[in-house]
Amino acid sequence: MTRLPPLPLSRRTFGVGAMLAAASLAAPVVRAQPKLEKNRVAMAVGGKALFHYLPLTVAEQLGFFRDEGLEVEIHDVAGDAQALQAVLGGMADVVSGTYEHTINLQNRGQFFQAFVLQGRAPQVVLGVSMKTMPGFKTVHELKGRRIGVVAQDSSTSMLAHVVLSRYGIRASEVSLIDVGTAAGALAALRSGQIDAISSIDPVMTLLEQKGEVRIIYDTRTLKGTQEVFGGPMPAACLYASQEFLKKHPNTAQAMTNAIVHGLKWLQTAGPRDLIKTVPEAYLVGDRGLYLSSFNKVRESIAVDGMFPEDGGKIALRALASLDVTLKTEKIDLARTFTNQFALRAKVKFKA
Repeated sequence: MTRLPPLPLSRRTFGVGAMLAAASLAAPVVRAQPKLEKNRVAMAVGGKALFHYLPLTVAEQLGFFRDEGLEVEIHDVAGDAQALQAVLGGMADVVSGTYEHTINLQNRGQFFQAFVLQGRAPQVVLGVSMKTMPGFKTVHELKGRRIGVVAQDSSTSMLAHVVLSRYGIRASEVSLIDVGTAAGALAALRSGQIDAISSIDPVMTLLEQKGEVRIIYDTRTLKGTQEVFGGPMPAACLYASQEFLKKHPNTAQAMTNAIVHGLKWLQTAGPRDLIKTVPEAYLVGDRGLYLSSFNKVRESIAVDGMFPEDGGKIALRALASLDVTLKTEKIDLARTFTNQFALRAKVKFKA
């Protein structure tokens, strides 16, 4: 085929061509989303309706996982221990749980890494019963008493032990009783089965509103967390085995993107937005109570999914005060959490 010579460009034609070329060069480059190594992910969470995991619920309900090309199957189990067991048993890939488990796992020779933060404070509250201890004055009075916790291996029991140890009360000098997070906890306190309670919202806000407890330590705020732990205490997060993260980095990034998207949404969400988003069952039949509880914990929700650099040290110190078998000198905190995924998500969503 004979190729025709190019037409001579007039000054006007050249100007248009140059403008088009310049516009082409200036146009943003649309990068294809990296291929996910795993499109379907099984996640275990201990108490999905808890405020601890509100960013997860938001990401699920608003389709943020789907936007990242993920199909996430969430298994809601009784507590953190059961969620972790689901991963160890091969029933789930990822845990939505509390950060300190990554330290305990490493102490047992199992390496798991947290990769996006949902909560920058534990949201746990310690209060004494106005029924059995109406004249309470000092924490020393809890010696020999019964303290209700969500579960023995939960962040609620950790807070109780950290506070008690500060007052010289050993673990063997109190009785920690598992009471769960909702009806069981309320029944135990109201019937006088426990003298104090270390629990979370909405239970603690309800008991506080009714005047049934006197709050003595509160980690729903950053100030209260600083008072108890002496620094930032990373709480709810997503974590997985290092082997999983190494094999599925794009999948981990997609999960992180969805959570950080949820965190950004929560920064500006109003009461009406929240009520429309969370499942009706989460409201426990009282929208006012749910919203009051949300206002109490709002400050504790992470902003951008990033772990505080000294958060690992704070958590390790707290755990070491409770567990004599914890070999602190052998714990490599750099292997318990990473900010590499949250950093990318932060840029993407300008969180």
